[in-house]
Amino acid sequence: MSLALYLDHHVPAAIANGLRQLRIEVLTVAEDGRADWDDDQLLERAFELERVVFTQDRDFLVLAARWQEARREFAGMVYGHQLRVTVGGAVRDIALIASVMTQAEMRNRVEFLPL
Repeated sequence: MSLALYLDHHVPAAIANGLRQLRIEVLTVAEDGRADWDDDQLLERAFELERVVFTQDRDFLVLAARWQEARREFAGMVYGHQLRVTVGGAVRDIALIASVMTQAEMRNRVEFLPL
């Protein structure tokens, strides 16, 4: 079973659609009715839902580092800089991560794209 993902509002719809075509479970913050929440709340929400966050927002990296230092649990994160990963590359790399990593392995971890 692949990881369930939580995509923040910075992620293009084309990435969500590509992942869904590969039958990867995706929920966007907009679909969850949380588009106006701040990053802290979104990371907490993803933890509650047991979904790994995919983001292209650098602020999430700072947040994840703070949570790791504080030993605060989060479900995991995948980060891809908007200028360093294409839509197709993001879909391919996220699909690979989702197929080989377990939820337990991703907990409190940050993976960077491209792989």
